[in-house]
Amino acid sequence: MEELDNNILAKTYVIYFLIIIFGLLVIGKAIHIQFFEGEKYRQRSQEVTLRYDEVEAYRGNILAADGSLLATSVPIFEIRVDAASPLISDVDFNNNIDELALNLSKLFHDHYKGYYKNKLTRARKEGNRYFLLKRDVTYAQLKKLKKFPIFRRGKYRGGLIAIPKTRREKPYQLLAFRTIGWDRPDTEKDVGLEAAYNEHLKGSSGRRLVQRIGNSSWRPINQDNEIEPKNGSDIITSIDINLQDVAETALLKQLKLHKADHGCAVLMEVETGYIKAIANLGKDKKTGEYHEDYNYAVGEATEPGSTFKLASMLVALEDGLISLEDTIETGDGWTMYHGSTMQDVHKIADGRIPVKEVFWHSSNVGVSKIIQKNYSDKPGQYVDGLRDLHLHKKLGLEISGEGQPLIKDPEDSTWSLLSLPWMSVGYEVEITPLQLAAFYNAIANDGKLMQPRFVKEIREAGRTVKRFSPKVIDPSIISAETLEKAHILLEGVVKEGTAKTLDSPFYQVAGKTGTAQIAVPHKGYNKKDYKASFVGYFPADNPAYTCIVSITAPRSGEYYGSRVAGPVFKNIADKVYAMQLDIHREKDEKLVLTNLPADQAGHKEDIRSVFASLDLPFKGSSIPKEWAQTSVNNDTLTLQGKEFSGNYLPDLRGMKARDAIYLVEKTGASARIKGRGKVYMQSIAPGSRVTKGKVVTLYLK
Repeated sequence: MEELDNNILAKTYVIYFLIIIFGLLVIGKAIHIQFFEGEKYRQRSQEVTLRYDEVEAYRGNILAADGSLLATSVPIFEIRVDAASPLISDVDFNNNIDELALNLSKLFHDHYKGYYKNKLTRARKEGNRYFLLKRDVTYAQLKKLKKFPIFRRGKYRGGLIAIPKTRREKPYQLLAFRTIGWDRPDTEKDVGLEAAYNEHLKGSSGRRLVQRIGNSSWRPINQDNEIEPKNGSDIITSIDINLQDVAETALLKQLKLHKADHGCAVLMEVETGYIKAIANLGKDKKTGEYHEDYNYAVGEATEPGSTFKLASMLVALEDGLISLEDTIETGDGWTMYHGSTMQDVHKIADGRIPVKEVFWHSSNVGVSKIIQKNYSDKPGQYVDGLRDLHLHKKLGLEISGEGQPLIKDPEDSTWSLLSLPWMSVGYEVEITPLQLAAFYNAIANDGKLMQPRFVKEIREAGRTVKRFSPKVIDPSIISAETLEKAHILLEGVVKEGTAKTLDSPFYQVAGKTGTAQIAVPHKGYNKKDYKASFVGYFPADNPAYTCIVSITAPRSGEYYGSRVAGPVFKNIADKVYAMQLDIHREKDEKLVLTNLPADQAGHKEDIRSVFASLDLPFKGSSIPKEWAQTSVNNDTLTLQGKEFSGNYLPDLRGMKARDAIYLVEKTGASARIKGRGKVYMQSIAPGSRVTKGKVVTLYLK
């Protein structure tokens, strides 16, 4: 018995000892955690209950020149639901789920009522407290959501969780879509102004400390340490939204008419190089619809064809090797170079024709003979001349993706005996439409080569913080003498040559047509694939805008630059001339300063008042006639009386519309006006007898 008691007592001591040891271990561990591992566990605790949230900055807007929004950020929300919230009873959930699902179906129009009911019911059964209901919900939709059954009880009692985000939108949809571009998170395929000016647009994100409070919700704490986000700056572009619409509409119409693969149109301000409109449209192979799928104007470097002939002519003129009055033998419209045939599209004339007419009528034979004759023994000099025109360099655009121009060098491995004549007419060279437009713009701008620019200034909160001035690449790419000859060549194309259809009675156009065959990889050139183009400037006597139109692979049977690309240029130019009154004013001011107003006719007192206001001295102020005609002799301005009477139609040429209509109606006839300005032609000859009701058409310009 005593032995048994001793065994029990021994075991008790052992247990007590073990308990003491365990207690000491616990105390030791607690001390170790407190003084040696405490910081680690406190950090883990904070990671579970505390975090720093990034506060997204508002991305800046991209605006047109007049302040119209081209790209902006709009608030959207990601909607999640605490479907298993203990604050939502099963009775409330079951009684309201049908009505909630029906309202969701009606709001989003993407699924039937049953879809939403099944999803929410399953989320509740699975205990999902952060169920994704819908992304990209607008603020207007969120306001309606907050009034739906269950959700109307608020964030905690209703389980509705709205996570704010932003979405980039373009209010004008496709207008200048590729040029405006995008900057997407986690991708390097960013393009356009969104990518080029991302550092200005994105601003800088803020940061705030938040604490978990249950229901998958977090609340801000420690406001003193919160870093406010800095919103992005606004970018003011040079794009005129009205002109952009004109360019895109005109291009789209012609692409559809000729069933072309793609095309582009660019309108540039001559003096500054600012891009006022840029349209790029390509056909979707599946749907046949046209979209801004690629920035062809900026990135597509191809053989330009006949529009490159201007560069060849300028090199020869600048080197003093030809004059515009020299003659060239074009024969029957074809010639041979080392076994290959160079041919004109149309036979121009028999025998020799002047150099200027070679250009006006876009003779491949004539231009190639000029270059081959003068540079065959010194091709490097011709290439150097092209380089002096900056045709071998990129323009250094703000936006990425600029195509690399190609001007072959005689030292290149690809140079052949055919390179020189074919380069002279726009083959075996490559250039983008925008680079070619910048070259022609230099001709319009007194030889000054401007860098095309898309952005004029950067603003923060409506205040301008940076302005981008026009950038001159080269103040003079050619001499003044050669420049004057270039104007003659380009104006003659429209007046006498391949672009007569672009001539206008209201303003003068200068430019060049282009029709280039497109080389098919591994197959060479064929008679099926063409690029039609026209590039020029207007008004030619006081250039304000340069425009290029390029249309690739028309399939309607027409492929000439004047017929395919020309109508787009004319449509744009006509609209611009009608909309931009400053073009008219500049031209009028120039005329007032340089010329006395001749060939004016009208009411004598009106003419006298105008001359007096302009301080123009004149003779004949005392003539007794009511109507007068002006004349200039030896810089002397004279008023001469003009008699109008009876039923005989007077000579109305030189009159403004108001006076001409008055005199027509005085004879008993009625007037129909075409054009604007002064009368330069009338449908019924002066001196003809007219009867009551007769219609006289007056042509004005």
